[in-house]
Amino acid sequence: MGLLAWIVVGAIAGWLAGLVVKGRGMGLLGNIIVGVIGALLGAWLAGLLGLNASLTGFNFPTLLVAFAGSVLLLLILKLFRR
Repeated sequence: MGLLAWIVVGAIAGWLAGLVVKGRGMGLLGNIIVGVIGALLGAWLAGLLGLNASLTGFNFPTLLVAFAGSVLLLLILKLFRR
């Protein structure tokens, strides 16, 4: 996946995860960072579960994995902030 695809997927996944967990986005840079880290986390966890979660570009499965990982990342961060 190219750099531009990582940025776009990260921005969308981070924004959606921010809406679900926090009720608002975190700004463009924050959304990208959360989305990219979430994509890596989601792909790693999907691999542990035996699912094929290859991050192959800007498509629905990649967005879904990135979104799920981003939500999980924000929930973990929320636990440590309390």
